[in-house]
Amino acid sequence: MQLPPPRGPLSGWLISRLGGRRTDEVAVVGSGPSWADEDLQLALWIAYELHYRGFQDAALDGQWDPEIIAFRNRLERPWTAWLEANCRMMPTGGTVAEQLRALVEADDGPKLSAYLRRHATLEQFREFVANRSVYQLKEADPHSFGIPRLDGAAKAALVEIQADEYGGGRPERMHAELFRTTMRWLGLNDAYGHYVATAPAVTLAISNVMSLFAMHQRWTPALLGHLAALEMTSTLPNRQYAAGAARLGATEAQARYFTEHVEADAVHEQIAAHDLCGSYVSEHPAAAGDVLFGASCSLTLDRLFAEHLLTTWKVDTYDAPAPSAIAR
Repeated sequence: MQLPPPRGPLSGWLISRLGGRRTDEVAVVGSGPSWADEDLQLALWIAYELHYRGFQDAALDGQWDPEIIAFRNRLERPWTAWLEANCRMMPTGGTVAEQLRALVEADDGPKLSAYLRRHATLEQFREFVANRSVYQLKEADPHSFGIPRLDGAAKAALVEIQADEYGGGRPERMHAELFRTTMRWLGLNDAYGHYVATAPAVTLAISNVMSLFAMHQRWTPALLGHLAALEMTSTLPNRQYAAGAARLGATEAQARYFTEHVEADAVHEQIAAHDLCGSYVSEHPAAAGDVLFGASCSLTLDRLFAEHLLTTWKVDTYDAPAPSAIAR
């Protein structure tokens, strides 16, 4: 993957540094909400990507470059502050699985999946998939950072979920590969990271919140809560996406990414809520708040992403199921 073009002084500084060029230190000054700051989110995405696959055109191996690590830490301060201010919530009693379920059921964001099923044009569906590719082509990788930090039942539960995400040892069944098939149906470039250069800040933010939690051991419980929210809000939306893809002419194979999640995540949501998060909190009772925080971050950013696309498409209201039926 090549380095994307900069969107401002923050991403510009990082790209220059990775290119081997010395530059003066740049102040991290946010412009508006962190999730919508194009320059901040791109800079964060580049900094995090150094710990995944990196960049072919980077002259510097920046993964552990002290200047880049210090710069990333400065980028994370306004990002974390926004997440804390907008997604933090206090535990309300009951098991952590019950609280996760209540959080998911209370989410009443825009019903993007219902629109894609019933009304989206092929071009709108294509835009949705291109945006989703920023994360889906490395699906499961951020959450796998949690495996060496866990033990016992929680570790076994996370490994069970991740093994399914990676196709159970069969490359053609890996969820990222299934997503590539959907991309090719839509005539999209299925190269890893191809659409980062044009993805809006909110799309990058969805990936960046996972990487924030993945990179810091302190945020392990939030990483688990984030994964639980993904699994608990996956089955019904993916059924909608599959129906929308079929309506637009996708074959069974071309829509298999979505149908696979309808089946797999119905099981995964129970494992994630009870065996993963429940087991972890039983061993670390003080972590319940961070588990819920991670789940809330997932739901909040998915809602903002849905609002972004529906606003871009000038969608106001349409016939959609009740809020309790679809989580996103």
